[in-house]
Amino acid sequence: MTELLLELLDKGGYFGIFVLMILENVFPPIPSEVIVGAAGVLVEQGKMNGYVVLLVATLGTLVGNLFWYWVGVRWSEEQLKRMIDRWGRILTFEWDEFTKARDIFRKYGDWIVFTLRFSPLLRTIVSLPAGLARMGFWRFSLFTFLGSLIWNGLLIIGGRALAGVIEEYETLAGYGIVALVLAGVAVYIYRFVTWKPVKAHEAEDNGN
Repeated sequence: MTELLLELLDKGGYFGIFVLMILENVFPPIPSEVIVGAAGVLVEQGKMNGYVVLLVATLGTLVGNLFWYWVGVRWSEEQLKRMIDRWGRILTFEWDEFTKARDIFRKYGDWIVFTLRFSPLLRTIVSLPAGLARMGFWRFSLFTFLGSLIWNGLLIIGGRALAGVIEEYETLAGYGIVALVLAGVAVYIYRFVTWKPVKAHEAEDNGN
């Protein structure tokens, strides 16, 4: 499994990493930790350049987040509600997650876009309230790029550090990756099944 993943990334090259990172930010179940971490292993093996991986992964992250930023700029909250009601279950995107990100953004301001790049749950969702608040395009892009640059750099360093262990314990590493993938699928299925429509969240808020 480990060799298969590394081979796929190797064949896909830098462009493949770029595309995967866009998808990871548009469609949250695809984990950046696996993508960039595996790329870090290839860097340690001398098959990729670490600086290029860092750049393309960060640019992919930025493009993926710009998609949600653009949605926030173009749509109102009412339109967003309708989108979440229609597609939220597939995206496992719930209305209360958006409202939490919105409230955090309103409380802490633009810098939260940078800070939440290190949050597995809110790093993509915060792009929506940033767009709705009409945060400046270049300011949003800069904060997203810098936060993602640091996060992806840490993932590459982690992948490089684990490269030797993965090579020595290939079978065990393969099981570990399978476990991570299965865990991701299980979380997605759980969120898909337990997803609630917007009205359910609004009823809960009114009940409080």
